[in-house]
Amino acid sequence: MARKVAVIVGSLRKDSLNRKVARALVAHAPDSLTCSFVDIGQLPLFNQDEEQDPGPAGVAFRDAIRASDAVLFVTPEYNRSVPGVLKNAIDLGSRPYGHSVWSGKPCAVVSASSGGIGGFGANHHLRQSLMFLDMPAMAQPEAYIGGADKLFDADGKLANPATGEYLAKIMRAFAAWIEKNLA
Repeated sequence: MARKVAVIVGSLRKDSLNRKVARALVAHAPDSLTCSFVDIGQLPLFNQDEEQDPGPAGVAFRDAIRASDAVLFVTPEYNRSVPGVLKNAIDLGSRPYGHSVWSGKPCAVVSASSGGIGGFGANHHLRQSLMFLDMPAMAQPEAYIGGADKLFDADGKLANPATGEYLAKIMRAFAAWIEKNLA
């Protein structure tokens, strides 16, 4: 039985490096994972007054996460933290209190940037929220992908086979992590 993985990209940019990384990760996923992108760009801003009924986009988002077995987060770093749109999605899915769609779902965090430290700050800042949300986050291999702007050709395809092997290693480890945590 294939495990359903919700893939959330923390960047809305049309030519997002993180979306390219996410696509490459999905392309290198083992057959035991069925990955689906869950868009966060049209989610309403979280408002506690409306947490019971966050509108059609919010309800669809919560349903998509609830239906998944695990979550793969792929995020850039903005000001040493996660992008606001990703934090908004996390908050929207965590409410109302006691009804979080995140609880117990194994997850992995991959961060990528054109800089040398590969989104290290965002990766660890996100993990802080995930721990509170009761999401077992895969610790190894760590995935901070620096120089991401040099990994893809003009068509958005990986330019280096060694990078594909590394991404496949991440996805194999994630598949094993999911099984370990859902057993």
